[in-house]
Amino acid sequence: MTDLPELRSKYRHDKQEILRSAATSGSSSRGVRATLRTLSALTDELLRGLWRYAGFDAPFVLVAVGGFGRGELFPYSDVDVLLLLPDDQSPDTDERLKGQIEAFIGSCWDAGLEIGSSVRTLADCLAEAAKDVTVQTSLLEARLIDGDAALFNAFRKRFDAVMDPAAFFVAKTLEMRQRHTKFEDTPYALEPNCKESPGGLRDLQIILWVARAAGLGRSWDELARKGLATPFEVRQIKHNEALLSLIRTRLHLIARRREDRLVFDLQTAVAESFGYVSAVPSDGKPGHRPSEVLMKRYYWAAKAVAQLNQILLLNIEERLQSDRGASTHALRPINERFFEKAGMIEVASDDLYQKHPHAILETFLLYQTHLGLKGLSARTLRALYNVRTIMDASFRHDPINRGTFLRILQQPAGITHAMRLMNQTSVLGRYLWVFRRIVGQMQHDLFHVYTVDQHILMVLRNMRRFFIAEHAHEYPFCSQLAAGWDKPWVLYVAALFHDIAKGRGGDHSELGAVEVRRFCREHGIGKDDTRLIEFLVHEHLTMSRIAQKEDLSNPDVIRAFAERVGNERYLTALYLLTVADIRGTSPKVWNAWKGKLLEDLYRYTLRMLGGRAPDASADIEARKREALVLLALHAEPFEGNKALWDTLDVGYFMRHDAGDIAWHTRQLSRHVPKAGAPGRTIVRARQSTVGEGLQVVVYTPDQPDLFARICGYFDQAGFSILDAKIHTTHNGFALDTFQVVTAMLPEHYQELVNMVESELAHTLEHPGPLPPPGRGRVSRRVKSFPFAPRVDLQPDEKAQRWLLSISASDRTGLLYSVARVLARHHINLQLAKITTLGERVEDTFLIDGPELQQNRRQIEIETELLEALTA
Repeated sequence: MTDLPELRSKYRHDKQEILRSAATSGSSSRGVRATLRTLSALTDELLRGLWRYAGFDAPFVLVAVGGFGRGELFPYSDVDVLLLLPDDQSPDTDERLKGQIEAFIGSCWDAGLEIGSSVRTLADCLAEAAKDVTVQTSLLEARLIDGDAALFNAFRKRFDAVMDPAAFFVAKTLEMRQRHTKFEDTPYALEPNCKESPGGLRDLQIILWVARAAGLGRSWDELARKGLATPFEVRQIKHNEALLSLIRTRLHLIARRREDRLVFDLQTAVAESFGYVSAVPSDGKPGHRPSEVLMKRYYWAAKAVAQLNQILLLNIEERLQSDRGASTHALRPINERFFEKAGMIEVASDDLYQKHPHAILETFLLYQTHLGLKGLSARTLRALYNVRTIMDASFRHDPINRGTFLRILQQPAGITHAMRLMNQTSVLGRYLWVFRRIVGQMQHDLFHVYTVDQHILMVLRNMRRFFIAEHAHEYPFCSQLAAGWDKPWVLYVAALFHDIAKGRGGDHSELGAVEVRRFCREHGIGKDDTRLIEFLVHEHLTMSRIAQKEDLSNPDVIRAFAERVGNERYLTALYLLTVADIRGTSPKVWNAWKGKLLEDLYRYTLRMLGGRAPDASADIEARKREALVLLALHAEPFEGNKALWDTLDVGYFMRHDAGDIAWHTRQLSRHVPKAGAPGRTIVRARQSTVGEGLQVVVYTPDQPDLFARICGYFDQAGFSILDAKIHTTHNGFALDTFQVVTAMLPEHYQELVNMVESELAHTLEHPGPLPPPGRGRVSRRVKSFPFAPRVDLQPDEKAQRWLLSISASDRTGLLYSVARVLARHHINLQLAKITTLGERVEDTFLIDGPELQQNRRQIEIETELLEALTA
């Protein structure tokens, strides 16, 4: 017998050779199967040697279970084994046996195996399997490595006898749904788990598990022979299974550990291991990153696996019901081509779509228009999957198909579900060829958290919900506007096309406008509707940019935007699309403050379009009157407002609404110092009136680095600034208002108010040197997909002040770093628009200062700002 050190040494050497070969070989799908089988066989050989070295002399069995039992082993996966004992043997009562088992398991670890072991008698195995479907699944794939074959065969016979295929099927499908829910029911996660995510390897394994339990086959070819899968489906399964296995193998090799997630840190390295390189830019258009190419390939494979999983599981379920003699569901005719079967649409014949291609889109129109239909049957899903090549250019140009597709968009209900189902079955991308190009297209912009196709369908869903009464409580103003809109389908088309040109390089808004104009012409949409849809696609980013970056108290800003939209109909449509779009990018991006800015811009522009040119004096007087009414409700003394208001100019009243003016007046009027008298710092805070977070007002003698000190405090205290309005009074005081949010629980807001009022006031009353900014942590996503910082400094239209725009990856302390640079150059801040887009910031500041008049100083300021953003 080979001695133990030699056995271990040979295993380690051979495994390294296999891994070295796997790491340097090409991206052959066939090769990865051979690698996994070779690793499994090598591990079998080592285990047999260790088993025999342990000297077991009774009828025991060493069994491979789980993935190892399938005969495929990924480079750093656990090696799951079962030590099967006869019912009359137990390590609990036999010290010698216990010592042998412990020595064997220890030798496995010493040899470098990531061993996962269990020791059970035959009776224990059956009892555990009856209680735990995970154990049952693991034992289902049991494979003899060494030991008493008679005992193993007895185990297999008794295990198969107690297996209930129908119960096992239900348990595994419920388990799959729970797993999918954990991963948000989408294969399109930013960092998908290629094993566990929807469309991952586990979804394929479940098919074989339930088929094997039911005696329907142990391989894909056997499933085809039993009529559960077509030869084409088997080819597709094998191809995508091999790709996912290859990705998982490369992940293990690159991470040098068990890693099944395509995390940002590893995506580029895995992509490069496939030979993907950055595309060479052409025509000034940026090429695709290697990670984008890899992820698109992964998403397409996961999507195919999800489709095939659904088809085959439905087929197996029907076969199980038939074998049990369960009554089959009656077929109820819908028309001459389709039936309804248990709430599912069933094709009248397997070759329906080959004979009648028009029926493909009709399927989804029926799904929308017939109450009670909840999906497509396995037969229909299979028929759709097998006729994708029929949906060619002539199919897309067919007038009947074009009419059907437009009718789907124009239905009063079911648009979101129909479009999602069309995308899941690949029909949407086959019919709208331009949509096919963005399926699985990742957006590495630190802003979107969905692939482009999923984002588009999310925006479509959001738009649709504005027209559903049950969702009116979510966005009442949007629902109010939608209630008066005559053609919802126009907005649905705009939503479907607004990002359709992403990933091509160039301005996707302009390219998308060209695409949607062609779509409208081909589908016979009228000129007026076409112009509106094209406008919406072309301008879908405009309203959010103006609301979040420009000064809405400036009449010129409102006038220019009103001229751009032209009329109330276009304004309303653009507002609805903008809200739906921002909400469809990421759960983190939308907040009540952004909602208020958009609504303010809508209302100001609507008034302008109505022929009422802004009258600053009239507006200010109206706000003052409203503020006085609010003050009277709080029993403020007569003319108690004068002390403060006499120190404020037009700009203050233009930038604050009546509610804020009244609040400031109540909190600050009694603290306005007499002429020549020193003033003291007052900080007041309250729960924000426009959503989460706090509204904070600071009233203090002005000083050059005031904004930097305030930003420094908020960063240190864990607050993020959403908005800042900076104002200097006639008597030399700063009156600054901030909207801030924190991760702390909102029910503790009173404690937060007290903390901010006392600590911030103390910070400003006892100024010392500005502390250096902390080295804020950046997320893994920012590290993997860094966003090149940009600084733009331009004079405003009147050349009196300057507009500073910055873009950078977000991190703690970023705004404070910017504020320190401005303070160092004695820059006065008039207005700050703080915009956080996922993990990217785009901030705009209105500033002035003598150093901005010198070109050399401007360059110094821009250089220091870039350094601060890059630090």
